[in-house]
Order: sequence, then structure tokens, then C-alpha cells
Amino acid sequence: MQTQNPFLDEFAKLTTAAMGIAQAAGEEAKAAMRAQADRLAAEFDLVRRDEHEALKAEVAALRAELEALRAEKAGAKPAAKAPKSAGKPGAGAAKAS
Repeated sequence: MQTQNPFLDEFAKLTTAAMGIAQAAGEEAKAAMRAQADRLAAEFDLVRRDEHEALKAEVAALRAELEALRAEKAGAKPAAKAPKSAGKPGAGAAKAS
């Protein structure tokens, strides 16, 4: 059995309206905070995560290339010095002792 009480009906409508207003105000506050944060990020010249990750990957690739070039250079130096010492007999044996 359900009774119809006009006071309770109006109270339920008022509560529902108040919850709708509170939810809308919360969404509005969230949007305002997000806009303020975006403005601050632009003002401080901050970098977005995707830009940071792309730059990080590029730096890692450049470091790998640099290490490869250093290894190539280190491998090329002894080969370049070898012909100079090859002309002197016993130069390699004296260094090994």
C-alpha cells in the first residue's frame, strides 16, 4: 500500500533538483579547474607527456648511435696504428712482455 503525501512528493522533487544542481556545479568546477591547469601549463611552458616520450625515445636512439660510433672509432684506431708498428720488427713483441 502506497500513500500519496504532497509534502513527501515535493521534498523528493526538491532533493532531486538539489542533487542535479550539485552535480552540474561539480562538473562546472571540474571544467574550470582543468581550464586553469591548461592555462598554467601553457604559461610555464610545460611539455605534454606524449611530447616528452617522443623526445625521450629520440634521445635513446641518439645515445645508441653515439655508442656505436664510439665503438667504431675505438675499433678503427688500433687498426690505423697497426700498419705503423708493423714496419718495425719486434715492436709488437716488446709490448707483449
